[in-house]
Amino acid sequence: MSITRIALGSLVCLLALAGAPVRAQQFNSDSYLSKPHGVVTVILTYGQRNSMIMNTFSLFPRWEFTASAFLYDPDNDPLTDNGYSGSLYAKYMFYENKEKTGGFAVRFGTGLDPGYLDSQNRVNDAFRTYWTSAPLTLPFFDNKLSWDLMPGVSYTTDLGVEGDAAWAFTYTTRLAWYPYVPTWSLVGEVLGAEGEGTSKPEYRAGFRWEPTQHVVIALTYDQEFNGTNGAGWEIGMMLFTPPFLCIGPCKP
Repeated sequence: MSITRIALGSLVCLLALAGAPVRAQQFNSDSYLSKPHGVVTVILTYGQRNSMIMNTFSLFPRWEFTASAFLYDPDNDPLTDNGYSGSLYAKYMFYENKEKTGGFAVRFGTGLDPGYLDSQNRVNDAFRTYWTSAPLTLPFFDNKLSWDLMPGVSYTTDLGVEGDAAWAFTYTTRLAWYPYVPTWSLVGEVLGAEGEGTSKPEYRAGFRWEPTQHVVIALTYDQEFNGTNGAGWEIGMMLFTPPFLCIGPCKP
């Protein structure tokens, strides 16, 4: 197993030993929510197909700025050469309901999650792609069910061997069910893209635990609907700091 994968997996395990947002790390769907001004989010995922580290900074009210890096293992063989990918984007929360359980936001950036690209383009074309999406969160049944919808569009400037430009429509939808208490949920997701150079649709399902307002832990399984190149099993953790990193004064 490569040193990078061992280090990332060890870091996830150590953080899990150490110690109620609407989204979770390895789910591709995003919610409408922008975290409070000054909060820094660290997201770690370790999986069979790709592992990820993501940092999100709430530098302004209603704004989030995110940088992520993916370690991609296309054949599940740790002895072969791995690929690397990444993403940079910003999100602005336009609307939040009075109960703070639903709303609407817009995201834009460069670099895509590996699940949106086919196996030939997941590494090479990440930062040749520019995209936008619109997360919408709808609560149902006294907040026991939360539904996220995230349609979007992407443009790749130099796709594949021939270097053609390509457009794609991206989509993700996720349901989170809180059957008993708001600290744990069952989550299902479908994601995909329609256009040139895009992947087969994938489904993802898992368990999410939110023991405190600063920690979310999730275990998921992902597979293509008509294929075998899904992400497989993933374990991840999302950590939230108290507000401290602000442009402008941080509110107490």
